[in-house]
Amino acid sequence: MSRIGTLARRTFLVGSVAIAGGVAFGIYRYRTPYANPLLENLPEGEAAITPYVRIDAEGVTLITPRADKGQGVYSVQAALIAEELDIELDQIGVDPGPPSPAYWNTALSEEAAAFVAPGGGLMNAAAHGAFDAMIKFLGMQVTGGSTTVPDGFVKLRRAGASARETLKLAAANRTGIAPVDLRTEAGAVLLPDGTRISYSALAPDAAGLDPVQDVPLRDPSEWRLIGQPMQRLDILPKSTGTLIYGIDCAVAGMLHATVLLNPAQTGPINGFDASAAEAMRGVRAVVPVTGGVGIVADNTWRAFQAAGAVQADWGPAPFPATMAAHWDSLAAAFTKEFQDSRNRDDGDVEAALAAGQVIEAEYRAPYLAHAPLEPISAIVQVNADSVEVWTGTQIPRFIQTNISALTGIDAENIHVHVLYMGGSFGHRLEDEVVKQATEIAMQMPGIPIKLTYSREEDMTHDFTRQIAMARMRGTVRDGQVESYDLGIAMPSVIGSQMARQGLSPPGPDSQIVAGAWDQAFAIPNHRVTGYRAPDLAPLSSWRSVGASSNGFFYNTGLDELIHAAGADPMEERLRLCNDDLARATLEAVRDMSGWTGADMGENRGRGVALTQSFGVQCAEVVEVTNTDRGIRIDTVYVAAEVGTVVDPINFENLVQGGVVWALGHAMNCEITYRDGIAEQDNYHAYEGMRLYQCPRIIVQGLENGDPVRGIGEPPVPPAAAALSGAIFAATGQRLREMPFNRFIDFV
Repeated sequence: MSRIGTLARRTFLVGSVAIAGGVAFGIYRYRTPYANPLLENLPEGEAAITPYVRIDAEGVTLITPRADKGQGVYSVQAALIAEELDIELDQIGVDPGPPSPAYWNTALSEEAAAFVAPGGGLMNAAAHGAFDAMIKFLGMQVTGGSTTVPDGFVKLRRAGASARETLKLAAANRTGIAPVDLRTEAGAVLLPDGTRISYSALAPDAAGLDPVQDVPLRDPSEWRLIGQPMQRLDILPKSTGTLIYGIDCAVAGMLHATVLLNPAQTGPINGFDASAAEAMRGVRAVVPVTGGVGIVADNTWRAFQAAGAVQADWGPAPFPATMAAHWDSLAAAFTKEFQDSRNRDDGDVEAALAAGQVIEAEYRAPYLAHAPLEPISAIVQVNADSVEVWTGTQIPRFIQTNISALTGIDAENIHVHVLYMGGSFGHRLEDEVVKQATEIAMQMPGIPIKLTYSREEDMTHDFTRQIAMARMRGTVRDGQVESYDLGIAMPSVIGSQMARQGLSPPGPDSQIVAGAWDQAFAIPNHRVTGYRAPDLAPLSSWRSVGASSNGFFYNTGLDELIHAAGADPMEERLRLCNDDLARATLEAVRDMSGWTGADMGENRGRGVALTQSFGVQCAEVVEVTNTDRGIRIDTVYVAAEVGTVVDPINFENLVQGGVVWALGHAMNCEITYRDGIAEQDNYHAYEGMRLYQCPRIIVQGLENGDPVRGIGEPPVPPAAAALSGAIFAATGQRLREMPFNRFIDFV
C-alpha cells in the first residue's frame, strides 16, 4: 500500500461540521481530520473503511462511540449506519471501540454557542464554530446532553454510505464491472446477473482501497429503517438476563475491592486503623486512597464487611454543615456581585413593576442523587507500561488523561474498555471510581482490581444535581401578563464538574439559566437573570442539568402571573408564544389532552408547561384527582418537536421514562446534608414513583423542525411544573418547593 493511500484511509472526514469554526483556532488545523483509530493493529483481511465500520469474516460491526446506559443508542446508531450500508439490524454487531479524538462529539457546542451569542446570525455561527473547534481539539468523546442522535445523524449515515460505495468499488475491481452497474442489498454487493458477493468476502479487497467519500445521502423517501419501529439490539439479552453490564464484568485473576470514604463528602481522612479488617477472612489488603480507604478481598461481600471494620478519623466537609446554611447561601446570592448572566432583558421591567401591583414568589429545588440501579464499578489492572480499564463510562478520553496523570503512563497506553451501563442520568460523567480503583491497583501491580461501591457509598458520595432557588416578580394588566422578572441562583454545575477534570470553562455558566432565558414567550417586559452562588456541595450534570429545576421555576412563575391575570394557562401561553415550533407543540398537547381549561370539575385539575431545552420544544399536560388519600396523577400528555423521530418505539420509551423520572423526583426525592453528610443512603429514603402511582402517559413526536434533536432529557423540565399547576387547579394549593410530599400526600 502506498504512503498516500495509507494517509487517505486514516484521515476519513468524520463530519460536515468541519467546515465551521476554524477562525479562532486555525482553520487548517481544524480541517485536519483525526486518524482512523481502527487501523491500528487491524488484522490482515479485515477492513475499517471509516472509524465507525469494521468488516471481517464475521460480518459488519458498528463502532459506537456514544455509550449505552439504557437509552438504546447502540440500536439507534446501528440503524443510521445500516440505512446507507444496506444491511438489516440483525446483521450488524456493536463494539464501543477504542477511545479516540476521532470520536469527538460535534453536537456538544450548540447549547453553549446559543447562550454566548443568542439567536441566529453570524455571531451565533462564530460562537458555535469556536466552541466546536475547542471541543474537537480537546478530542471530547462524551456521551451526554441528548447529543448522540444530533451528533451521529449525518455522520453515521455518511460512514455507511462511504462503506457501501467502497465495497462496491472493491467488487468492481474484482469483477471488472463498473460500480454504477452494481447495487447492494442485505450485506452483499449484487452483480447484474444476480450473483451476490458478501461484504465479508470483499473486506480484504476493501482494506486496500481509499474510502469513497462525498457520497450523496439517500433521500428520506428511500429510508427503510429511519422512522420505523425497530427491535432494539439489546432486547434479547436484556430479556433473558444475559447482557453483561459493568458490574457483571470479570477478568481472570482479579481481586475484589470496595472503598470506605469520608461520610462528609470530599472531606479529608486524617488516619485509619485497619487491624480488625485485615484479620477478617478473605481480606488481602487495606490501602489508602484519596479521601478514604480501599479494601481488597477475595470477593465483594467480604470487602464490604471488612470496610465496616475499618476505624477512620475523618475531617469535616468543605461546605456548610446544615441545609439552612445552604439555602441562606443561595438567598444571599441575589445581588449584583453574584450576577452571572442576563441574556433576556426585553422592554422595561423596572418601569412595569413600578407601575403595577407586583406579584412575587420564591421557589426552591433540592439536591438530587442520580441513583442508577447499577452502582458504579470499575476493573483496573496497572502493568509496568500500560493500564487496562473496564468500566461503564460516558467519558473514556477523560479517563485516559486522568489515569495517565495518576500512573505516569502515556495516555495511549491506557486502554479503556467501555461496558454497558445499568442507568446513569449523568452519574457516569464522573470517573472517581476509576481513579480510586487505579490507586488501589497501583499498590498491587499486575493484579486486576474490581472496585464496587456499595449502594450506600454510591448514593452518599454521588455528585448531585444543583440546589437552586428562584425569585419571581411580575405584573398583569387587562387580563394579560405584562411583566415577568425571574432571577435564578445556584452554584455552578459546570464549574464543579469540570474542575474535577482539570478544566475551567470561561464565561458565564449556561446551566444557571438553561430552560428559562430563551423560552418562546413574548412578554412585553421580560427579564431572566442568573446568579452564580458560591460553591456548596459538589455537583454534577443530572438529567437535563440546569433546565431540570429551571423548567419548574419558569413555568410555575408564569402560572402565578396568568392566574393573577384571570387567564387560562394554555390560552395565555399560546397568546404569548412567539415561535412557530413552540406554538405547534403547545397546540399538539392541547389537542391531545382535549384541553377545555385547568378546572376539570370537583377535585380534578390539569396543568400545562412548555420548556425548550437541548433545542427541543416539549410541552406536557398533567391531569390529577384530589382523593381523600391524596393526589392521584391520572394522565400525562407529552408533545415534543425533534425534527425527525428515528425510532418511534424508542422515542416513546425515552419520553415516558423521562416523565416518570421527573414526576417521581418532584414528588418524593431530595438529598439533604447534616454535618456535611448526606442523610439519604438508599432507596428506602429516596423513593421515586411507585409502579401503582404511574399515570397513563401519551406521547406524540413532532417532526416540523430541522435539524434532528435528541429526546433523552427534554421530557424532564416541564413535568414538575405541569404537575404543580394541576395540583393548584384541583386543590387551590400552590406548590413552590420540591419535593412536593413535604406539603401534600400522593396516593
